[in-house]
Amino acid sequence: MQQPNQRGMRQAQQPSPLAIRTKKTQLDTNTYTRLAMAQVWKKEWWYALIPFAVGVLPALIWPSWWWLISGVVLTILYVLLRSAQITGVTQMEQSKPLFERVSYEIDNRQLIARLNEKQGMNIGWEMIGRARLAPDGYMLYLKQGEAPQELASWRRWVARTFDVPVFMLLPSRIFNSPNDIKLFEAILRRKNLLPAETKAA
Repeated sequence: MQQPNQRGMRQAQQPSPLAIRTKKTQLDTNTYTRLAMAQVWKKEWWYALIPFAVGVLPALIWPSWWWLISGVVLTILYVLLRSAQITGVTQMEQSKPLFERVSYEIDNRQLIARLNEKQGMNIGWEMIGRARLAPDGYMLYLKQGEAPQELASWRRWVARTFDVPVFMLLPSRIFNSPNDIKLFEAILRRKNLLPAETKAA
């Protein structure tokens, strides 16, 4: 997964004078975990059937209740490991800037997540893979980083398949006016991050 800035906050470039400036906000780690878990399990719930099937498969040859129990145990272990991978994002050093209290300055070139007047994090639009309207704002998903080519092909497949969504949440309340929201949505559409027909709630 690609992080906005592997070294954390630093001196940010100056935005355009016409940039959208927002109020401060902070993505709570519990909110991130809840949203990321919901997204992952909505898409991957059926993966939990694979360890269950592997656990009960021997019952076709050697009938026993123990195989059913082993299938349930394997499924629980898979769910716990996958969930731990998701919650682990909040503990990673390179993810800490996502959970800082910041304001945003947004223009056609980039977003700047500003911690204060001097420190900020430049996030180019090319780092954002997609955007989605949330019930109370906008979710901007960062692109997944490419796995190193020297990794075995099965490891690259695992890295792609079991990726953890990393996103920024921009609540509607942090924008200073409805016009700022319209301009922000127009930028998202221009960057092909939001479908053209999507309208603000």
